[in-house]
Amino acid sequence: MRRINIFYWVFTVLMLALMGVGAIPDLLSAPDAVELFAHLGYPAYLLPFLGVAKLLGVVAILVPGFPRVKEWAYAGFVIDLTGAMYSTIAVGDPPGGLVFFLIGYLVIIGSYVLYHKRLRAASRNHAK
Repeated sequence: MRRINIFYWVFTVLMLALMGVGAIPDLLSAPDAVELFAHLGYPAYLLPFLGVAKLLGVVAILVPGFPRVKEWAYAGFVIDLTGAMYSTIAVGDPPGGLVFFLIGYLVIIGSYVLYHKRLRAASRNHAK
């Protein structure tokens, strides 16, 4: 159980850092974020919405309990990453940038799988 917890927190901290740090420029409508959104063909008014959604997802993952909300947070992170990846491909950006998305998916999947392993291990320990 200890090993699962350590790996869970490593993956989860990486995932939350990825989403949390990405939310700040969105929330503030930073010039770089606005420029990127314009390049991808999206209106700048979506930035604060996405920033708030990412921060709410971070909070949902960190707050104990609320398993259904956590599931939605994980789903939202995957949807956000998938939309960003699709948009990058659609505008013809170089494929080398897709490595970033692969790393993002691995971190999210790692956290999600380990979250469920922690739940199963805790329920087995609680049943004893």
